[in-house]
Amino acid sequence: MHKEELIQLHTLLVRVKNYFEEHKCCNGEFERYDSLHIGPMHIHRSKAEHKHAIFVLGRELATVMEPEELTGVGRISARMRELAARTEMIKMR
Repeated sequence: MHKEELIQLHTLLVRVKNYFEEHKCCNGEFERYDSLHIGPMHIHRSKAEHKHAIFVLGRELATVMEPEELTGVGRISARMRELAARTEMIKMR
């Protein structure tokens, strides 16, 4: 994916995050994403940083939506957790 496409995806996920914050009782579910201090408007940040933010936010969104059992959304959450960890490891190198 090109950086511009990642930024578009990042923007879409932030809009979904904002929807959940406005319409659902969210108590700190997006702390990890917020601690990254990177949003879609930070176009000067690297492609890898946006990709990592997308995976972290995707995981947190899936967690907000997941029921108690590991259904499709639960598996998405687990996969996003894996991808976020992998991109964080790559970023540290």
